[in-house]
Amino acid sequence: MKLQSSLRQKITLGYLGYYAMALLIIALSLFTYIELRLIEQKIKLGGRITELFDATLEIRRFEKNYFLYRQDSDWQEGNRYAAKVVELLEGNAADFSVLASAPRIARLLNDVRAYRALMAEYGRAGLANAHQKTLLEVQVRRVGKDVVTIAEGMADAERRMIRESLDRFRTTLVVSIVLISLLMAAIGWMLSRLVARPLRHLDRCVEAVSSGRLDKLVVPSGDREIISITQAFNHMIGELELRQKRLLRSEKLASLGTMLAGVAHELNNPLSNISLSCQILLEEVGECCPEQGKELLEQIDEQTERARKIVRALLDFARDKPVKRETVRLAALFEEVLLFLKGETPPGVSIVTEIPADIVLQADRRRLEQAFLNLIKNALEATGESGEIRIGAARHGLTKESFVAGQGHDTRFLGKGYPGVEAIDIEIRDSGPGIPADVLPRIFDPFFTTKDVGRGMGLGLFIVYEIVEEYNGSISVNSEPGHGTVFHIRLPLEPADGPQQ
Repeated sequence: MKLQSSLRQKITLGYLGYYAMALLIIALSLFTYIELRLIEQKIKLGGRITELFDATLEIRRFEKNYFLYRQDSDWQEGNRYAAKVVELLEGNAADFSVLASAPRIARLLNDVRAYRALMAEYGRAGLANAHQKTLLEVQVRRVGKDVVTIAEGMADAERRMIRESLDRFRTTLVVSIVLISLLMAAIGWMLSRLVARPLRHLDRCVEAVSSGRLDKLVVPSGDREIISITQAFNHMIGELELRQKRLLRSEKLASLGTMLAGVAHELNNPLSNISLSCQILLEEVGECCPEQGKELLEQIDEQTERARKIVRALLDFARDKPVKRETVRLAALFEEVLLFLKGETPPGVSIVTEIPADIVLQADRRRLEQAFLNLIKNALEATGESGEIRIGAARHGLTKESFVAGQGHDTRFLGKGYPGVEAIDIEIRDSGPGIPADVLPRIFDPFFTTKDVGRGMGLGLFIVYEIVEEYNGSISVNSEPGHGTVFHIRLPLEPADGPQQ
């Protein structure tokens, strides 16, 4: 059975990686300390080698002076330096063995001793033995040259050894630092990929949920903790969706009550006409001419059909049925919406519509009625007892530049757009007091309201946003305190493959 991965295990693995890296750094520091001590010892050895080589050079210098000037002081100084060379060789034979072989060191020691003996013999020879002194001088120079050659070879070996040690130490140090850096980067990348990335994904999903989008969270990894958190959030989102649907239904019922008030007022007219025509027919039965009776019956039929249309529109609005796109004339749609709100429109408020009759779109009439009903109802509440509400619409080609136009710092842009198709812009403008700047960014948030408790749940504009988004449209608002409010709605005329409910 395959064990499920765990976020805790990955974090623990990351900690172990950093612990291992810390041990590597300690090991590198220890290695550096040991290497530096070895180099220090080699430098000390180099000092003794340099002293040995300098002593051999001094031997040859005083030898030359002695042969030129025949001064005993030169012979004595040369003999002193020769004794110093012997002392250095005998006292550091083990250390010098790393620079030259034992036979070579022994040869150097014998040559120095032989050199001293030849110099002593040269000093004892009298002036009468000129030929012997010449032979001794040649031997002394030859032996002295050998001494210097061997000492110089040892000095060169010592310099090469120090240089190689430094190069090796430098290379090892650089390679170790690079490897540790790569290991740190690898561990950081692993933690970022296996731990931080899923957490960032969850953070973005939770932020989306907090902004009102209730999309199910996708599990970003196979870790037990992430799966558990994702499942808990998805359960919470499911509960929120269920409660939101209930609240939306409550809001719809509230809107239905608003419509009923307008419908009751509107039904009075055709019912009054029907009642009046019936009374005339009853009073004049057998007395009125056939033409007058036919006219009264036609009026009854006309008013009955008018009442039937009003009741049908009311039932269509109230009934829960799947989204069904049909050909909708925008001007006629607004006429029906205004008919519903006729009973709530104060006498001092004028509603002006400027909608071309040829604007037709594919949409669900019931959903658009609900959206426009909420917007116009809000405009009526903002306008109060007197003022003006203007409703306009225009059709144009939609480009990328025109789609993003108008999204200034004072405009809250929501929704999506599809540049390259025809679209309509719908504008609903009121002459009310406007929306305060601190409230404007939140008006589309669910459950946000500035009304008193019991007068609204704060879902009206959120419902409008949801409906507009179904048609891949966009909605924005401009408002300045004291200068009214303008809602802009942009809808593509062509059917889009947007989400449908």
